[in-house]
Amino acid sequence: MAGQHKYSVLLPTYNERENLPVIIWLLTKTFQENDIDYEIIVIDDNSPDGTLEIAQQLQKLYGEDRILLRPRAGKLGLGTAYIHGIQHATGDFIFILDADMSHHPKFMPEMIRLQQSKNYDVVTGTRYAGNGGVYGWDLKRKVISRGANFLATVLLRPGVSDLTGSFRLYKKDVLSKLISSCISKGYVFQMEMMVRARQFNFTIGEIPITFVDRVFGDSKMGAMEIVSYAQGLLKLFVAV
Repeated sequence: MAGQHKYSVLLPTYNERENLPVIIWLLTKTFQENDIDYEIIVIDDNSPDGTLEIAQQLQKLYGEDRILLRPRAGKLGLGTAYIHGIQHATGDFIFILDADMSHHPKFMPEMIRLQQSKNYDVVTGTRYAGNGGVYGWDLKRKVISRGANFLATVLLRPGVSDLTGSFRLYKKDVLSKLISSCISKGYVFQMEMMVRARQFNFTIGEIPITFVDRVFGDSKMGAMEIVSYAQGLLKLFVAV
């Protein structure tokens, strides 16, 4: 389906031992059924729950050519995890998604088809257009997420409907350029990527996705993240 292209998946992990086998199984199944050449790069930030050991077992199961382990010494943040992952990626396209099962790989073939049809630089999954949606969130989290997106859209005018999402397909060189130009850390990082994409005049397509709240483990979104998100958003607004 995807021609001669190879797709690298960057999967930053921290305490995802229950989720990792499921997400890797779903990724592998999706790619194989659609005849897509792929590799999955697991970037574990020294998880104390044994995520890396699980990843090593999965590597034995699926093969070292399909599952690449690129662990790091500590929790160093999302942006640097992607920089680390890109350096080891052999695909000409890169998927990023959460390891916590929030994003279902079933949307990937559709993202690939859209990218190929218009030669987009970036294809992003959106929860807030078409038949996209969020499941498993209480009203408070939905309001926070919608509010965060609305605020960011008003301030930054990025031209996409879901700024804080993290399920995306990039041309490899485009992702490298965006990451190297980003100044944000944490949750604001995903948003800044879209703002920078607009600044560089990269083309962006959107696919409606359904987002499901994590099945195992604790959400990493707490009050401090919301405060740092707001601070980061204002910094970004001033910067751009």
